[in-house]
Amino acid sequence: MLVDDVTITVKAGDGGNGAATFRRDAMTARGGPDGGDGGNGGNIYAVGSANINDLKEFRYKKVIVADRGKDGTRHNGFGRNALHRTILLPLGTEITDTASGKRIEINDSTKPVLLAEGGIGGRGNFVFKSPTNRTPRFAEKGTKGVERLLHIELRFIADVGLIGLPNAGKSSLLRLLTNATPEVGTYPFTTLIPNIGMFGTHPIADIPGLIEGASSGKGLGIKFLKHIEKTRLLIHCIDSSLVDPWSDYHTVRNEFEKFNSGLLIKPEIVFLNKTDCIDDKKVQELEKQFSKLNKTIVSGSIFKSDTIDYLKQLLNTVLSTS
Repeated sequence: MLVDDVTITVKAGDGGNGAATFRRDAMTARGGPDGGDGGNGGNIYAVGSANINDLKEFRYKKVIVADRGKDGTRHNGFGRNALHRTILLPLGTEITDTASGKRIEINDSTKPVLLAEGGIGGRGNFVFKSPTNRTPRFAEKGTKGVERLLHIELRFIADVGLIGLPNAGKSSLLRLLTNATPEVGTYPFTTLIPNIGMFGTHPIADIPGLIEGASSGKGLGIKFLKHIEKTRLLIHCIDSSLVDPWSDYHTVRNEFEKFNSGLLIKPEIVFLNKTDCIDDKKVQELEKQFSKLNKTIVSGSIFKSDTIDYLKQLLNTVLSTS
């Protein structure tokens, strides 16, 4: 099960307290203040990951807490700063602070993003010593670490999205275009989570099959429609062997319009798959019908090497110029 929408609490570590102590040893019966400062609390960071399943960690683990800084000690002993804590989030994750509405997007796997800042350690009484107060009997408490309630939503960063109704051949096409190994079957909803493969340096996402009513949550619903929003190019897979491929195409397009009309203007290649299952006359009729869309139309079969070679050439051309 893909977890792509969670709400968690992050609590950075509190700062350690400063010490209010006075020097006492064998040589000094009543020495001056020697309380050290407390250490800083740990920050909480997020960093991007290529693993789309990293959000599973937060399905039940709803609170992430960093360590508290250590308290200061006598003899000007400074409390140790707490270690920072870093969580992994899939690239493309959008984080929303529920209180402020501020949004952060995780797009980098090397640069951590600060989610919550740890508290500052309190100052010990040694620093408060002055000519007018030689024996300060107080020290600062460490400040509280920042606590935030965050809504975390995964939206893939993929250059190409493979879309279409269930069982249109998307997973098989992903296998042939990339090194991905998604499950393939002859029944609807074989793909229950999006799969990603690499076409050269370009990620391609196989989006689970959409059905009529997806924009309102039917079937796999809007859970996967949102993953199409960031793609640069769509390959719309159509099963040519079905009764009305033209209607099937518009079923998906209608769901796009209801969910986000901006999806309708994305560059799109229409792939009329499974033409090896119909006669030549039907193929010609479909090509003529779909040519009305003024889009790039490819007819063929995933089982024909020339079809796959042509699609690869087409992708190289489109991705290098867009």
